[in-house]
Amino acid sequence: MRPWLAALCLLGGLSAAVPATAQSPVWALRGTHNTVYLAESIHLLKPDAAALPAAFDRAWSDSSVLVMELDLGHMDPAQVSGWLLQHGRYTDGTTLEQAMGTERYALVGAEAVKLGLSPGMLDGLKPWVAALMLADLRYMKLGFDPDAGVEKQLLARKDHPHQSAGLETIDQELGQLDRLPPADQARFLEQTAQDLRDDDQDTDDLVRAWRAGDSAGLAKLLSDEYTGFPTLYDALVTERNRRWLPQVQRFLQDDRNYMVVVGALHVVGRGGLLELLRKAGVKIDPVPGTAVTPTH
Repeated sequence: MRPWLAALCLLGGLSAAVPATAQSPVWALRGTHNTVYLAESIHLLKPDAAALPAAFDRAWSDSSVLVMELDLGHMDPAQVSGWLLQHGRYTDGTTLEQAMGTERYALVGAEAVKLGLSPGMLDGLKPWVAALMLADLRYMKLGFDPDAGVEKQLLARKDHPHQSAGLETIDQELGQLDRLPPADQARFLEQTAQDLRDDDQDTDDLVRAWRAGDSAGLAKLLSDEYTGFPTLYDALVTERNRRWLPQVQRFLQDDRNYMVVVGALHVVGRGGLLELLRKAGVKIDPVPGTAVTPTH
């Protein structure tokens, strides 16, 4: 799949230019009396290649609070399902074909069939929900598993118990997509369906660049992917990063050490958390250790 879709699903956001000097997927933010570790996540990994870079062990061992985009440690799946039932479907009888138009709907239907769905299974869903569903199915077919992703691996560890917390709610995270104008939602689904037809070489390249702390590699893969869709970029990246920034700054005033784990492309690049924190005067150092450690 093209980097556009891989970044959305695996890395949790979109990005343009990233600093070429980065050599770690984990960063140490220095507070007055503590350290906040900012870790770049890939939300889905392949189970046979899921070992995390050693920098994650260093941050994990030195922190006592795990903060994620959503607090997966206390997430009720029924809550997510209920939110999607309430907000992810049309309630006025509108169909996905009406929202997309016949030509674009045919493209979506063709890709749905390849993934084992009938086009009718998507009817009634809003385009952004259909886009996420198709992308998730495609990644599962490629062997990616959310249970092997960074957050789920950390939550499963028993060697050093952490409190867990979230930076946002379901309504804030998914609501960003639900509040996109109808034309942008339709374009989002169309572009997702187009990207589903490509091979997965770029996906593997992204994972390798993340694992090696190779932000320059990420920059090369993602350099011009999103300039033509600023509405989606703002919804998925810019607005969320700005909302998270004050929370991270509050963590830096605490006495405890925190490990903040968010999609990798929320961290680096234009409008990324590293850029925002540096502008706020926070001292930042990469955490050594890009060699993998065994999955716990």
